[in-house]
Amino acid sequence: MCTVGDLLTERAVLGVIATLAVLGLFVMLCRARRVSTSVEDAVMDMLDRMSKASSDLRAGLTQEAADKATPHLREMLRCVAVAITDEEGTVLSWDGGANDHYEYLRDTVARAINNCHKEHVDHRKLGCELQGPCSLHSVVVVPLVVEGDVAGTLIVVSGVASKRQIRMAEETARFVSTQLELEVVQKQRQALAQAEVKALRAQISPHFVYNALNTISSLIRTDPSHARELLQEFAEFTRYSFRTDGLFTTLADELTNIHRYLTIEQARYGSRLNVRLRIAPEVLQVVLPFLVLQPLVENAVRHGLAKKPGGGMLTITAEDNGNEALISVEDDGVGMDPDRLDDIKDAHQTGAHVGIGNINDRMRTVFGAEYALVVETAPNAGTKVILKVPKFARNVLPNLNIGSQMTDEPMTAEQPVVRA
Repeated sequence: MCTVGDLLTERAVLGVIATLAVLGLFVMLCRARRVSTSVEDAVMDMLDRMSKASSDLRAGLTQEAADKATPHLREMLRCVAVAITDEEGTVLSWDGGANDHYEYLRDTVARAINNCHKEHVDHRKLGCELQGPCSLHSVVVVPLVVEGDVAGTLIVVSGVASKRQIRMAEETARFVSTQLELEVVQKQRQALAQAEVKALRAQISPHFVYNALNTISSLIRTDPSHARELLQEFAEFTRYSFRTDGLFTTLADELTNIHRYLTIEQARYGSRLNVRLRIAPEVLQVVLPFLVLQPLVENAVRHGLAKKPGGGMLTITAEDNGNEALISVEDDGVGMDPDRLDDIKDAHQTGAHVGIGNINDRMRTVFGAEYALVVETAPNAGTKVILKVPKFARNVLPNLNIGSQMTDEPMTAEQPVVRA
């Protein structure tokens, strides 16, 4: 089964191929023109232009993105003008001269869109009424195809007609299409991440909500003050866990929510649940996917310590490791057979651990395969789950609105959580 991660990798490869194709043709064009600058300088300039154009196009085919990209594309092609239209042929951006000639190109653009095929016309067939020399000698209109559909067109206006210029226009259109496809895949990836978070919430909530409400209700008569405190903790926990915006959070906010969870669980388990924290303050602002730690803590409590006679110790560690933060959740509970974790991506489907496969997939998708979970366990030897989180990653930003609403101080340094 092909995943969004596989699609992203495939599209990235296509993007590299398209980039190399454009670059190769550009070098040929430079040599044919015998430009005064060196080929090496031209290649460096080309790469710079392509990098800037690609970042603009990743925002999608909008007027703003087209306005930013067309100047770079025109410099790449060394042509009179470059324009980008939408799927209906409406010009989003035109950079360069001869923009008054678009009226003569409407039929050509319409044919390119309807037939999904490039169109090439020269000045003689345009019906241009300009008296004297015209800067427009040749026009190539290439459809921009995104996932099988025409999303718009690339118009390249040249002062000379040549097969190289036509080929360059085709390869540049392929490059633009690839960038637009990557933008589509990124949106699909974000939608998948949102779905995974919703699935994780659905998996966790029945277990904890039922037990938490039972614990609180049992204290209403015997210790109403404590019951009110736990109810407030429960309300804050659910508000954070079921928030609808943001895919990422800070370690500080995640730990604050874990503190709420453990406060309620300690009211339930009493002296059977002991917690030790070893948190380095310098990693508190590290950004990680939303709800990746709390499920691991819940696993340790439910499957490790609750099943051990007399309970045991839960240890949460977060330490600085250069460009990464090393985070671990460890219990000295009943443990499990390591063979059950051979295929960790399916572990959550067996019910062995709440959401562990989901968390593993999210870590790999966001940060790369090298950031998969590491699980150490054995029967009667406890379980330890280790996460590596890079301190900086592209497009990984916390949801600041949620963080600003938190009033609890995150737990830091080495300290025990006081038992209820």
